[in-house]
Amino acid sequence: MTSAADPVPRTRIRIRVEGIVQGVGFRPFVHELADEHGIAGFVGNDSAGVFAEAEGAPSALERFVADLERRAPPLARVERVVTEPREPRGERGFRIVASVGGAARQALVPPDAATCAACVREVFDPSARRHRYAFTNCTDCGPRFTIVTDVPYDRGNTTMAAFPMCGDCAREYADPRDRRFHAQPVCCPACGPALRLLGPDGRAAAVADPVGTAARWLLRGRVLAVKGLGGYHLAALAGHEEAVAALRARKHREDKPFAVMAPDAAAARALVHLEPEAERLLTGARAPIVLAPRRAGAGVAAAVAPGSRWLGVMLPYTPLHHLLLRRVARPVVLTSGNRSDEPIAHRDDDAVAGLAGIADGFLLHDRPIHVRTDDSVVRVFRGRPYPVRRSRGYAPSPVTVRGRFPRPVLACGAELKNTFCVAKGDRAFLSHHIGDLENYETLRSYVEGIAHFRRVFDVRPEVVAHDLHPEYLSTKYALEQADAEPVGVQHHHAHIASCLADNGVCGPVIGVAFDGLGYGDDGVLWGGELLVADLAGYERAGHLAAVPMPGGAAAVREPWRMAAAYLDALYGGDLPDLDVVRRHRDRWAAVAAMARTGTNAPLTTSAGRLFDAVSAIAGVRDAVTYEGQAAVELEQRVYLGEHGAYRAGLAERPRLVISGHDLVRAAVDDLAAGADAGRVAARFHNGLARAVADAADVLRQRTGLRTVALSGGVFQNLVLLERVVSGLEEAGFAVLVHSRVPPNDGGISLGQAVVAAARDRRAPLNRAP
Repeated sequence: MTSAADPVPRTRIRIRVEGIVQGVGFRPFVHELADEHGIAGFVGNDSAGVFAEAEGAPSALERFVADLERRAPPLARVERVVTEPREPRGERGFRIVASVGGAARQALVPPDAATCAACVREVFDPSARRHRYAFTNCTDCGPRFTIVTDVPYDRGNTTMAAFPMCGDCAREYADPRDRRFHAQPVCCPACGPALRLLGPDGRAAAVADPVGTAARWLLRGRVLAVKGLGGYHLAALAGHEEAVAALRARKHREDKPFAVMAPDAAAARALVHLEPEAERLLTGARAPIVLAPRRAGAGVAAAVAPGSRWLGVMLPYTPLHHLLLRRVARPVVLTSGNRSDEPIAHRDDDAVAGLAGIADGFLLHDRPIHVRTDDSVVRVFRGRPYPVRRSRGYAPSPVTVRGRFPRPVLACGAELKNTFCVAKGDRAFLSHHIGDLENYETLRSYVEGIAHFRRVFDVRPEVVAHDLHPEYLSTKYALEQADAEPVGVQHHHAHIASCLADNGVCGPVIGVAFDGLGYGDDGVLWGGELLVADLAGYERAGHLAAVPMPGGAAAVREPWRMAAAYLDALYGGDLPDLDVVRRHRDRWAAVAAMARTGTNAPLTTSAGRLFDAVSAIAGVRDAVTYEGQAAVELEQRVYLGEHGAYRAGLAERPRLVISGHDLVRAAVDDLAAGADAGRVAARFHNGLARAVADAADVLRQRTGLRTVALSGGVFQNLVLLERVVSGLEEAGFAVLVHSRVPPNDGGISLGQAVVAAARDRRAPLNRAP
């Protein structure tokens, strides 16, 4: 450090660091950096982030400030470093000062982080005092968002406040040379949370080694409820046919694939093919479930992911998972601990009561979970992340957007795969996955989550953005907020706006929004939309041809009804000889009559319903047990070596209309000629992709736009996505796809938020009804 006799002049600056800089070891990092550069002063947390004062030689201060961002800790994300001059004080030494509350809250709450390599080594080191301790963590890993009750992020504002540090942990916490220096969840067996094992009746099991006993239960084929970071999971040995079948039966989850936790990366590679980006995601601090192509002969029960080419894999991301998987030494199914259609259980009493009859035992602990958070799910598309569910490990990191929010916004999201979003400045705080707003428990989780985000991010909404569908619970909640201006945002415009915000652009673009259903401006249920859109507004430039949904919601549950609607429109009473007709002969006439007369058969332009019809006609799926199942299984059947494509007519009226009926007719003709389901599925995908490129070309000629944004749940289909993107690029378009938020309804709230802000900033485009 510079001595008092040194002739080099000293200067002093005040520093403000914004971003994810609390709970990630940033203050210890600043302390170490100051020592390295010979800087005096102090650093601390407050409600806006990290503040510091630094004094030293001007050149040293310059290097110090540059390194704050360049060398930040692994979990930190520095967004801004602002400095201003101060009068030198002749201060010597550098210290961490007490956190300061009050003032406007700008600090960012960090996501939970998977156990780091140093902590894993410690957990399995017989000489370490945290040997086999299930709550080992440091500044580089451990619980964050799920235990935070308020900001600034200090122990007293987390659920760890109930666990006073012992002397050894307090010394680590206070030692700048220790990697647990100011690690808020620091604990050990002497002072921290403890594990318990309960039997199926919820009574404590008298065992000395809860993890070892739990592992033996799993190896014997039992179903176990395990308390994780953000809630409970249900676990079963992945290779045990009877255990997985029992889990399915008890949870009433008939077909939807389960995720699998592998003991380590090598075990994961034995289950799935991992390209470099997929392995980076799998082994990184966010530790999501990664959907990857499954290997032939992957050692899991057939009931884990029936009929799927893909398998969702993850690695242990807490010390408890590491301990359990090390003892089991085989992959285990790890699925959300809930009954069907309910949110993941996170309170102990609720879990024991709610999972009774499903779990044969409970491995739990006494550290409370403040915010329930499901696992995130990610795919990889062209070497980039392609989120399916953005939750643990990602939330509540903000999405920084172009253009500021003139007024604070609450965006309430959609009905299915709900997330909400609070936004101010240039940050949109997208929530963790809430789920489908179809029951009281999920609605309560939604309302509690909004209150928590408003408090910790200090957002007092002046605008509340919502879907146009009047019966969505999210819409009803929005319209009850009397202290904020309601702004309705059309569902598919929100999809495209979400893609624009994801890519940091404002438009205008040609937007292709393909999904299941969304409420349209004209009262029709949209879902196969071509928009000319920017953030503030849109024009509906085209869509798939409308078709009735016989039985309304029943047509979503029973895709054969959509086959009946398309086939009746094409052939009337002169039906082709198809298995789907024979399978439903007793009800076919009544359902076709509904479609023909419009009785209980609302019109839809949905791409999802078109997939349903082709899936049923091809003999893939007549009824579904989860959303999108027919389309998912049709994608699985695609013969990837098939390059033929069905032709879809394109009517150039004032709005373009893509004839889904032509694709259905071609599929019928192909089946009559002896084509199998795999070739029909491939030619249908290729034909729809070609129709999108043809429609975009027409719109380019009309508008001069050369950028296309793709969004909506149908684009979770990577076969369709690849073919659409390739076709558009071959036609000379720039193509925007998602990489930070999901293309499905989990990204809707971000779209709603940026639309509301853009309308605040300028008048919207004229919108066609």
